[in-house]
Amino acid sequence: MEELIFHNSHDNAFRSPFGAIESGIRLSIALLISKDLNHKEVFIHIIKRDAEEKIKMEAFESSTDDYMYKVNVDSKDYSGLIFYYFSISNDENIIYYGNNPDILGGIGHRYSDIPPGYQITVYKKHHVVPDWFKSSVVYQIFPDRFYNKNPYIKNPKKNSFVYANWDDEPFYIKDSNGRIQRWDFFGGNIEGIIEKLPYIKDLGISTIYLNPIFEAPSNHRYDTSNYKRIDPILGDNDDFERLCSIAKDLEIKIILDGVFSHTGDDSVYFNRYGNFNEIGAYQSKESKYYSWYQFDQYPNKYKGWWDIDEMPNVSELNDSYLDYMMRDDDSVITNWMKKGAMGWRLDVADELPDEFIKLLKKKIKRLNPDSVLIGEVWEDASNKISYGLRREYFYGEELDSVTNYPLRNIMIDFITNKVNASKVHSSIMNLYENYPRENFYSCLNLIGGHDVARILTIMENKYENVETSIKALKLIIIFQMTFPGVPCIYYGDEAGLRGSTDPHNRKTYPWGNENKEILNFYKEMIKLRNSDDVFVNGDFHSLYITDDIYAFTRSNDKKMVLIAINKSLEQKTCKLPFMEDELVLESMSWIIKEKLSIIRNCQADSGYIPQG
Repeated sequence: MEELIFHNSHDNAFRSPFGAIESGIRLSIALLISKDLNHKEVFIHIIKRDAEEKIKMEAFESSTDDYMYKVNVDSKDYSGLIFYYFSISNDENIIYYGNNPDILGGIGHRYSDIPPGYQITVYKKHHVVPDWFKSSVVYQIFPDRFYNKNPYIKNPKKNSFVYANWDDEPFYIKDSNGRIQRWDFFGGNIEGIIEKLPYIKDLGISTIYLNPIFEAPSNHRYDTSNYKRIDPILGDNDDFERLCSIAKDLEIKIILDGVFSHTGDDSVYFNRYGNFNEIGAYQSKESKYYSWYQFDQYPNKYKGWWDIDEMPNVSELNDSYLDYMMRDDDSVITNWMKKGAMGWRLDVADELPDEFIKLLKKKIKRLNPDSVLIGEVWEDASNKISYGLRREYFYGEELDSVTNYPLRNIMIDFITNKVNASKVHSSIMNLYENYPRENFYSCLNLIGGHDVARILTIMENKYENVETSIKALKLIIIFQMTFPGVPCIYYGDEAGLRGSTDPHNRKTYPWGNENKEILNFYKEMIKLRNSDDVFVNGDFHSLYITDDIYAFTRSNDKKMVLIAINKSLEQKTCKLPFMEDELVLESMSWIIKEKLSIIRNCQADSGYIPQG
């Protein structure tokens, strides 16, 4: 039998305090070694950026069977990531102990060579994320596809076409090289969003996130033509201000999509086709915008976002660009926040320099201390590397929140039987350990979005019938609405919209043809979340019950609520924490209970949540 070496970063006996720490906190780290292991010295290796320090550990406690080694790690005057692993030496060789092969933290693994290290996230004391955001349920709107208030389309674009029917299937007209030849529009507009604010309010939404609304040639508008003008097909600047005002009266906040890593080539700034009155960078090196762009060979070879020439990259730290975007009195950021925007979602945050994000964070906080900054990040945002640099999103000076794609993947993989509850537990604990608590509780917990397939379609691709797919969908909704973070609903998901990837995930909202079962379930679960602060700020504890049953608790000084999800197509019997007797969970069912009394106990196909 192999002699014991043990460390568990999720256990306070081995690492305290748990998780990310504020700069200046002393961290206690311990390693357990059995007395049967022939060893002389035990070291911990501490890595801060590119510097490694080897510290000898001393046994501070012993028993009949083992030694416990301990050391304190100082984080004073430091922010960033610290990695650590252990080495145990004897007369013959060195045994290494580090993070497990999946690099998920928790219980480690022994190695014969340098192992993967455990991560400690160290952050500076930063702005507290506003309560209004942490307590929100967010609704994402793709403006062209939500609602057209008018019987016709105002200001149709050149070389575009408009669908004859609101419920037509979207498609692209492309040339042989895959380039879009004519952009398609349905005519959704700001007036339509205003018209449907009562629906959004009734759904239980308190924040709207709008995909780009600034002037652009495309229907998605990630190829900005003019940052200071609402796209005429959507309305005008006054319409946006009115939207913010009416939404505010309904206690709904508006967040805008900021596309700051690139512009469109058909823009005021680049003006490749001469469609604007100003001299653009493509037209002349004398253009006041020329220094924004990165030309390899003027004017036709330049850096583009993912090498797409319709989206020329900008130099975000160029002084002229910074002035225009955030430093001038009439800057883009100042203009829209004065009109009512409460924050920004940064498109492709990985493409933006850390210094740009820091400057933007300072700017929006000066304009409104209650504003929020969200980054589009697809991976673990605490240790993300892009363009060879470790990103500083969560070190205290940048993002309040990120798009929580890792959690989305975990939820979907569990419900579709790609992973078991043990993997769910360890993956979630890894995020919980790596993210500062303030950020973990502010993550934008999305299920759908304009870049991924519709959630109902994903479930239908997995399961053989609509009924089972809706059962599976309900399990994910419960997960989303009771988990720490800010739930985000992609318009139409609550109505049962289907669609694979772009453009089918960008269909129009099916007004009058909603799936009532799904819509009513969303309303009930949003109501549950909004009714109890324990789901917003309550402490979190992850639980692996069985391979098919994952559970977690939310608790505060008043109550503890347990949420358990059985994703199996079979009935399961199990013992849940805080319950004396075994419990039968029907196929694809859940339980939400408060302390020892059950407040919710339903099968996923019931479509009904008892009031308790």
